[in-house]
Amino acid sequence: MKKLLTKIIPLAYGQYFNFYTLIAPKKAAHKAFNLFCTVRKGRVQPQQVDYLEEAKLSIESIENIQIQTYHWKGEKETILLVHGWESNTFRWRNLIKKLREANFNIVAFDAPAHGYSSGKYLHVPLYEKILQHMVKKFNPKNMIGHSVGGMTLMYNEFKNPNAEVEKMVIIGAPSEFHEIMEHYQDLLRFNDRVMNVLDHYVQNRFGFKIHDFSTSKFAESNTKKGLLFHDRFDAITPYHASVAVHQKWKGSQLVSTEGLGHSMHQEDVNNQIISFLEA
Repeated sequence: MKKLLTKIIPLAYGQYFNFYTLIAPKKAAHKAFNLFCTVRKGRVQPQQVDYLEEAKLSIESIENIQIQTYHWKGEKETILLVHGWESNTFRWRNLIKKLREANFNIVAFDAPAHGYSSGKYLHVPLYEKILQHMVKKFNPKNMIGHSVGGMTLMYNEFKNPNAEVEKMVIIGAPSEFHEIMEHYQDLLRFNDRVMNVLDHYVQNRFGFKIHDFSTSKFAESNTKKGLLFHDRFDAITPYHASVAVHQKWKGSQLVSTEGLGHSMHQEDVNNQIISFLEA
């Protein structure tokens, strides 16, 4: 029954948006976008509490959202960690262990609607505002982002080039916003009329059209040293995303893996990150 509902509910939303755009396209687009941005997982789980409690730093109020930050003190330069969709700071535990052994100063935070942070929705323009606040407050020399967190790092560097930041590590990140939205359309089976009103909604709200948002395009002006990781068989974000970013990002190197999945918590990946940061 649960599997059946999982299939039926998205289709019901799609039919609802198909109809609603006929009578109130702007309201329909707003509802469709909010549904797209609604976070359903990623809050702190019982087995994660002790680890995160020990590192809690401050709560930052940004865009009327309370953002939980974390700190693991080290003597070397500051590393800022930016997690992905429906995750939280706990996802970095394996890498944090390596970073602490290397004596880096580590700062992380939970995205809106994730971990201990407040909120219900997340999208990259919002995440970018949160990220830029953290950059200004903690002055990291290096930044590491996974999945949507990596996409946000690329957008932030395009929008707000931060001279103090020297290196960026991007792990399993998407590149083209239109691919994400096309997947959303396939999932809900809404028609092209809904996609068109969503495109106008995004442009009016954020100042860009869906096809304009591309981290491979953003990479063209990126002057930082970059390290990209992506698994060829990543089932969440397509491998070609990082290939496209690497082709446009002159200061980057791409590490292609096979069979490591999307999360990439493996020791070999973390060791390569440490080597890149220390080089």
